[in-house]
Amino acid sequence: MTVEPDDGSTTLRQRMADALRESGDLRSPAWRAAVETVPREAFIPGFFEAIDDPHQTMWRPITPELVGVRERLELVYTDETWVTQLNCSVSAFDTDVPVPGSPTSSSTLPGLVVRMLEELQAEDRSRVLEIGTGTGYSTALLCARLGQDLVTSIEVDPAVAGRAKQGLAQIGYAPELVVGDGLLGHQPGALYDRVIATCSVRHIPASWITQTRPGGLILTTMLGWLGASSGLVRLEVTGDGTAEGVFLGGTDSFMPARPHAAPVLGDDIYGWIDEAETSERGTDVGPEILDPWEGWATLFIAQLAAPDAQVFTFGTDGGPMLHHVVDAGRHAVAIPDAPPESSAVVRQAGAIDLWDPIEAAIGEWRVAGSPSLDQFRISVTPEAQTVWHGDPAGPLSWKLPTIK
Repeated sequence: MTVEPDDGSTTLRQRMADALRESGDLRSPAWRAAVETVPREAFIPGFFEAIDDPHQTMWRPITPELVGVRERLELVYTDETWVTQLNCSVSAFDTDVPVPGSPTSSSTLPGLVVRMLEELQAEDRSRVLEIGTGTGYSTALLCARLGQDLVTSIEVDPAVAGRAKQGLAQIGYAPELVVGDGLLGHQPGALYDRVIATCSVRHIPASWITQTRPGGLILTTMLGWLGASSGLVRLEVTGDGTAEGVFLGGTDSFMPARPHAAPVLGDDIYGWIDEAETSERGTDVGPEILDPWEGWATLFIAQLAAPDAQVFTFGTDGGPMLHHVVDAGRHAVAIPDAPPESSAVVRQAGAIDLWDPIEAAIGEWRVAGSPSLDQFRISVTPEAQTVWHGDPAGPLSWKLPTIK
């Protein structure tokens, strides 16, 4: 294998490995060797850095030509996520000035990449299916640890896949690379010992389970449309389309698999909310549950109870900015400054009150002692996927939405 050029990156890789060991993300000699071997710069020759702007997020291109080799390398070997594509097409080499845009591909912070690889519990000779090649950096780490013949990686975006292939070839790796829908897995290579996803999903695709051998493991991050990441989930496949798993804690997540992303709320939402006829009552579950900075656990519970809801924040007539929860023809807004008997007021509109199941779920969670995310489990059958605590049929249990 060839790992060139160096340009001092060997020392930077060792420094990053030390930092990841200190953070607890890097735990084993085998994965440390992989981190020290694989040059991350081969996979992000150019990327974007977010910069402050009073009106919108702007993205500064970082390339060797624009910032110099050394500055770029120093940024590459920080424990940061770097955006590598905007709007499904724009790369850092397409501009020499900051531009607006929506990130559509990135190189995830090395700490999360390495922690996921450690949590995957891969063993020598494990056959691994990676969902989401991305830049190819995590693919290269898998190749360094297991050997390229045991690694299959799928990427939905042909341009992203092409750049990853170039980066891998540059350092001497040629794993099985597939351009396609990672949610479908890759049946020709099944059965796999391990499946790892570098995109977030709302539910576990059935193909991942059927293409993993009984006793094999699936590692992914899960998301909800209210914005609470549930962090890592690891499932053991038990056969016949079933699996059982545990939430590993944390709030890290990847970009959503495109079919699992929340639909964009149109501009007509403003008028729809303004004109809706609402009912009002007091509530003990106020708007603070919608703020991830106030606590991920309550937001996680809320999105289990209302899986198709999204948060939309705006104010009217010079009033305060309020969190509106909206879901296909119904919405709710919890407002502080409540009557004495309650901690907040909730206004609701639509045929079915949207705040009621959220309020009930958080109430049950609090009665159970407010268990943390890593105390929840997930059960998968061909018929349903259930997230639960204590009892899969108990009050703290919810069915995940599925996509046909």
